[in-house]
Amino acid sequence: MTDDHVNEEVQAETVETSAIQDESTESSAPTQTTEEFLENFDWVSYEEAAESVDEAKYKEFEKLVQDNFVDTQQTDVIKGTVTHMTDREAIIDINAKSEGVISLNEFRYNPDLKVGDIVEVIVDIREDKTGQLVLSHRKARVIMAWDRVNEAHDKNEVVTGFVKCRTKGGMIVDVFGIEAFLPGSQIDVKPIRDYDQYVNKNMEFKIVKINHEFKNVVVSHKALIEADIEEQKKEIIGQLEKGQVLEGTVKNITSYGVFIDLGGVDGLVHITDLSWNRINHPGEILELDQKLNVVILDFDDDKSRIQLGVKQLSQHPWEALSEDLKEGDVVDGKVAVIADYGAFVEVALGVEGLVHVSEMSWSTHMRSAQDFVKVGDEVKVSILSLDREERKMSLGMKQLSTDPWTDITTKYPVGSKHKGVIRNFTNFGVFVELEEGIDGLIYISDLSWTKKVKHPSEVVTVGQELEVIVLELDVDGRKLSLGHKQIQDNPWDKYSKEFSEGTTLTSTIEEIVDKGATVVLNEDITAFVPNRHLEKEDGNKLKKGDTAEFKVIEFNKDYKRVVLSHSAVFKAMEQENVKKAVKKASKNEVSTLGDLDALANLKKKMNEEEKG
Repeated sequence: MTDDHVNEEVQAETVETSAIQDESTESSAPTQTTEEFLENFDWVSYEEAAESVDEAKYKEFEKLVQDNFVDTQQTDVIKGTVTHMTDREAIIDINAKSEGVISLNEFRYNPDLKVGDIVEVIVDIREDKTGQLVLSHRKARVIMAWDRVNEAHDKNEVVTGFVKCRTKGGMIVDVFGIEAFLPGSQIDVKPIRDYDQYVNKNMEFKIVKINHEFKNVVVSHKALIEADIEEQKKEIIGQLEKGQVLEGTVKNITSYGVFIDLGGVDGLVHITDLSWNRINHPGEILELDQKLNVVILDFDDDKSRIQLGVKQLSQHPWEALSEDLKEGDVVDGKVAVIADYGAFVEVALGVEGLVHVSEMSWSTHMRSAQDFVKVGDEVKVSILSLDREERKMSLGMKQLSTDPWTDITTKYPVGSKHKGVIRNFTNFGVFVELEEGIDGLIYISDLSWTKKVKHPSEVVTVGQELEVIVLELDVDGRKLSLGHKQIQDNPWDKYSKEFSEGTTLTSTIEEIVDKGATVVLNEDITAFVPNRHLEKEDGNKLKKGDTAEFKVIEFNKDYKRVVLSHSAVFKAMEQENVKKAVKKASKNEVSTLGDLDALANLKKKMNEEEKG
């Protein structure tokens, strides 16, 4: 650019500036010469196309911007003013380049929101697709709430929360807009059974735990009252004495006893110290939150475990037992407890006696008490012994019926036949009950005539009805010896004729065993054939399933044994032929010496076989 052009432009601007100054001011300024104007002209602003600003004014302007305008890029919570409301949104002025919007859903907790209200917000979206600044009131509340929660936790402050609802294991509480968890164990110092009574109520809490990673908050109401209770507990413990009677409240019921709240201190009433009567569960006579008087029975050194009693506050039942009651009396009672060895029968309120199982029946066969009575049965018993000092009583039930052994010889004479029920087994026999109190024993050898019984279960079963005959009777020893096989005649008497020694019969080999084979003659008899008696005439031996003729070479009724031989059948024929030949030779003349030698040898062989 030439100097002439510069001069022309400067002159033009000078003219324009003069004209503007003439219009904006009423007083006329002194006219500058060209040289003066060029000397005072701001060439830097001209070259940078910007007017220079005084440094002080610039800093003043910057401060005004910081104080009055919001940087929408920051994530801090800021305050804004509601300037306008629609059906769906609220317009908020936060002193930014533009106003922001928030959905009215974020103000559901505040239905009274109106224009002019100051609210906390945070910039959610600097510019949405329509160019609108989007704010969030809910996120701002959460951030502020976390700050307040952390501050309350650090300072151990008491906060107020709103119990919203129940959940698994506790309650959900709104604290400063944050959902916190209240465990069921932290609601109160005593167990809570009805959680619903706290829903939709405001309560005071202490913040006991914060998990910043998972954004979890745990609060406790119990922590607020524990300190006061601890002071009360120390005061109560200091005044405790054995034998002291206090009023308490049933706090918890278990199968073994009841925990009583004595006003901050817990004591246990064992189930045996609740009532003089026998009970199966404390819940039968007590219920939760019930108030009752208890007596202090004992406590440990630091009084942390206190043993209480309830029944000790009333008279012992044995002291109230009638003086007229004596041994031999028959009284009514109720079965309270059953054990293997007997049953405890309550004959008066809180007074029990034992009926031993041996006193329940005249039977010598011992059984369980459950076979005779069950809990709750109303029974009549006889007092066998009574010790008021030891507070013990023995009772009997069988004494109320006649001893069946009184006329045993009339009802069960030797040789009489009866029917009985098998009660149990032993290795040596079977016990059979003929009637209640009359048992007899059948020895294993008296069960069957034909079977070799190793154990009674092979031929009979428990509970089976069986015909028996009285073999022996011992009145003094109260013993009966019975027999079952004697009901029938001994079949071996008949078999002794049918299978006598020398009898020949036809049968089949049933099994091959180590020393021979077995042959089934009938349902009662299985005969045995020794190995050497299995040999056939051709020298081979009989096999399983072969049918052949056999000769009975031994029959023993006492040992129930029958022995057969197949070889003896054809050898007997040989012997018969030899006898015939000898007889014939004695009648006819022997022509040669050789014939005589042959007959002599054959006779000798026959004699040896007979001896063998």
